Amino acid sequence: MRTLILFAHPLLQKSHVNIHLIEGLNSIEGITFHDLYQKYPEFDIDVKREQQLLLEHDVIIFHHPFFWYSAPAIIKEWIDLVLEHDWAYGAKGNSLKGKYLFNFITAGGGAKAYCSDGYNQYTVREFLKPIEQTACLCKMTYLPPFIVFGTHSIKEEEVRDYRERYIKILKLIRDDKINFDELAGHEIMNDVTL
Repeated sequence: MRTLILFAHPLLQKSHVNIHLIEGLNSIEGITFHDLYQKYPEFDIDVKREQQLLLEHDVIIFHHPFFWYSAPAIIKEWIDLVLEHDWAYGAKGNSLKGKYLFNFITAGGGAKAYCSDGYNQYTVREFLKPIEQTACLCKMTYLPPFIVFGTHSIKEEEVRDYRERYIKILKLIRDDKINFDELAGHEIMNDVTL
C-alpha cells in the first residue's frame, strides 16, 4: 500500500520534535512525504496536482502539530480546495472511496490533559471529529490518530522511540500487515500493540 504524508508545520525550524520525526521519511519505499508549507508558502495550492497525489496513494496521513485543538491553517485550506464536490464527495464523488486517513499529531500537553476530567475537557479524537467526518463524507475509513504527547518536555530518547514506532507503522501499512478493522476500534493508535 502506498502512503502519502501531508506534513504541515508553519514553524518547523522551532520544532525540536517534528524535525526529528520526519527525518528520512521521504527515503522509505512506498512513502511520499509532502511538506505543504514548503510546497505552498503562499497557500497557492495546485488542486489538480494534489488530487493526482491522492489518487496514487492508499493511505493518507495528516502529520501536524496540534494547534488550538486542530490542524494548522494550510490543512484546512487544502481540504477546502482539494476535496471538491463530485470528485471527493457528492453523487459522483468516489475518487477517494476505500482509502484510509489518519492524523499523526504532536501535542504540547500530556495525555492526561486530553480527557473529560483533564485540562482540555475533551480527547484529541473528539477535537478531530471534523476531519473524521470529512473522511466519512469522502467514503474513506478514518483510523485513530497517533499522538506524540508532552512535546514541551519530551526527552530525546522518547522522540527516538516515537520516530521508530512511526517508521514501523509506515512499513507495516506499506507491506499490508496492519489490520485496519482492528485499528478502527481504538481511540488512539498509540493503544495498539504493533
